[in-house]
Amino acid sequence: MAALIPSSGKHPFPDAIAPLTSVRFFLALGVVLFHYQLTWTLPPEASGLLNRARLGVDVFFILSGFILTHVYLQGDAAPDFRRFIVARFARIYPAHLFILLAMLILVAGAGLVGVALEAGRFNLPHFLMTLFLVQAWFPYQDAEWNGPSWSLSAEWFAYLIFPAYAWIALRLRRRPWLIIGLAVLLFVVLDAVYRAVFGPVLPRAEGSMGILRILPEFLYGIGLYYLGQGFRVSPRASLALAAGSTGLLLFAMQYPLDDRLIVLLAGPFLLALALLAKSGARTFLSAPAWLFAGEASFALYMVHIPVLMVWRNLAEKLLGLPSDYRMGLWELALLLALSLAVAAFVHVAVERPGRRILRRLLARRHPTPRPEPGRFVQSDQGESL
Repeated sequence: MAALIPSSGKHPFPDAIAPLTSVRFFLALGVVLFHYQLTWTLPPEASGLLNRARLGVDVFFILSGFILTHVYLQGDAAPDFRRFIVARFARIYPAHLFILLAMLILVAGAGLVGVALEAGRFNLPHFLMTLFLVQAWFPYQDAEWNGPSWSLSAEWFAYLIFPAYAWIALRLRRRPWLIIGLAVLLFVVLDAVYRAVFGPVLPRAEGSMGILRILPEFLYGIGLYYLGQGFRVSPRASLALAAGSTGLLLFAMQYPLDDRLIVLLAGPFLLALALLAKSGARTFLSAPAWLFAGEASFALYMVHIPVLMVWRNLAEKLLGLPSDYRMGLWELALLLALSLAVAAFVHVAVERPGRRILRRLLARRHPTPRPEPGRFVQSDQGESL
């Protein structure tokens, strides 16, 4: 049976790691279905896997560290921070701002149509915190206008401290197990602190100090990248690794291991998908349709709660249903189809052009220099939720 073999390539992973783009759709879909299962008619025991699908956010945090290492930390020096942070801003902010303004319009118009909103939730301080993506930096709950945007706040924090990650990565890249060990140690320490102060385990941190959740997971992704960079694998072995790590992760989620162990298992899962691309193995994850779905996953993640909120309020208003009514499968299917359509629109009409416009404005003021020897320019891939 084929085994992992040390790689001799300068950049052994291909420029575009297609499986890590496509898998983003399934991670985002899992989070969407997790939120749906809170209001559907299936019994709780029927949705064990989906209840742990919320940990897709943790997988995204690990993936973000992996991909940003792939894009920015191939040379001997960290990227220019100003260019890095503007590129990250251009990647995440257009869709975030569009959806936040849409939420503002919905909140302002709710009273006009007789829809009662949760008292005190949609206020100016929380709007400003969400606008500037700092809502997950403080010990507050429900300090955001669009629930999923807490993870975007955490990602933004990781981008701001990326020079610290780069400093660690570039000094320890030849010792990836040490990076992974540091990530595990940091996770254990932060988990202990979070449980002592707030009660839940670290993978439950969201609006209240959610930045603590990304700190070790982003570092874990960096270590996994450098670990995988040192190996090559045959297509057959890579398929076996991908199937085995996926099955193990799904089993752990359905018959639940501790959330913290599931997060640990997400690392080999992502690394196995990256090795698929390195080996040249072709799977459905390389198909254009799934690549588009992966690229639009950020929009899906960001729009699904506003769409769900509008849907349920309209159903309650027009059909006279109680606020806690349970949705049937046909209704869930229609709601998912609508969310996918809205996400595709936001991705194509807002996210892509917004990114191009912001980067064009930057390029006019500060032309991009030629890449350094030994580095490459890579398109956006594997970005945050």
